[in-house]
Amino acid sequence: MPGPLTNLVVLDLTRGLSGPYCTMTLKNLGADVLKIERPNGGDFVRGNGPFVDDISVYFESINRGKQSITLNLSNEAGKETLLALADKADILIENFLPGTMKNLGLDYSVLHERNPQLIYAAVSGFGQTGPYASLPSFDIIVQGMGGIMTTTGTGDGEPIRPGASLGDIDAGLFATIGILAALQSRTITGEGQMVDISMLDCQIAVQENAFSRYLMADEMPVATGARHAMTTPFQAFKTKNGYVTVAIVGGVKDQWPLFCSAINRMDLADDPQFATSYLRSVHYDELNGAMSPPFLEKTTDEWIAIFRELEIPVGPINTVPDTVHDPQIKERDMIVTLEHPKLGAVRGVGNPIKLSATPGEIANAAPQLGVDTEDVLKNYLNYTKDEITNLHKRGALSE
Repeated sequence: MPGPLTNLVVLDLTRGLSGPYCTMTLKNLGADVLKIERPNGGDFVRGNGPFVDDISVYFESINRGKQSITLNLSNEAGKETLLALADKADILIENFLPGTMKNLGLDYSVLHERNPQLIYAAVSGFGQTGPYASLPSFDIIVQGMGGIMTTTGTGDGEPIRPGASLGDIDAGLFATIGILAALQSRTITGEGQMVDISMLDCQIAVQENAFSRYLMADEMPVATGARHAMTTPFQAFKTKNGYVTVAIVGGVKDQWPLFCSAINRMDLADDPQFATSYLRSVHYDELNGAMSPPFLEKTTDEWIAIFRELEIPVGPINTVPDTVHDPQIKERDMIVTLEHPKLGAVRGVGNPIKLSATPGEIANAAPQLGVDTEDVLKNYLNYTKDEITNLHKRGALSE
């Protein structure tokens, strides 16, 4: 099925995770993504394990559906080829260290002058400005600097990195939003613009009320384990055979008395120090000591049945295999099967963006290095076989 970004051409000069996650999202929405890789080795993630028949599972997970073209950007003929592609593209995204593209003569000012409609997105650790702009960075660096590792975990040990690469993923998603906003602006002005994404900026932006609590209430956010700092109960409880999560949010419907009834502790519902969600959070230690023990008397499935009957939000804590086999995940097509030229049928994660009229699709697996080079040059630049051979001779397609 066609996606809403059908016929848009994206030049993907990114590697690692943040940029490729952004361009994979654009591809899921229908864009043509041309992944520009260095001739020898390509994206360094191709070397990240685990491997299946020498194919990186990591690379496969974030580069599905793209076309791979190898270009030597340190070579004059290689740069000329990229400029020719940029003249016809809608979007270019890179996640090099700031200054790299300028040193190559391929920065935004050069490309914008040639193609004023081009949207140029740059993702970096600290953005294009500021005292840290020229410093290299990766996911764990910005997670540490952004504060999120001090609010993750139980607070009684070493800093903990969340299980997902949020420093990269958040930046990739904000880059996607910025690009889509720039596309909308282009429909009004007729011109593209630069999208400057800092991974560190994004870490601050996604931490909901942690910064507001500090800036407005002078409260120091700390790690609170598997519970919400300001809403109670909004946490995981240990059951007879595992864990269950329960979330009660005041203001819409007061479910606190129902919760207390379910755990056979109506005395808690009548206690004024637990009357509101905020007060329950203030007196959390005392409250948790009273409301947690009853959960050990029943299994996770039994508690889920009880709370769903009361229309109280509840769920299990699943392993990855549990989630893969969950009927809700299957119904929403969040696990898909793709055909890989070397591995055959492979499974991966589906597209979480569901559109009624232009849903798009995940068409195929990630490309092998440089497999689409000649097709891209023929289809997008109308290069002849002799012209492509000449590029090989000039070193544009190899190092």
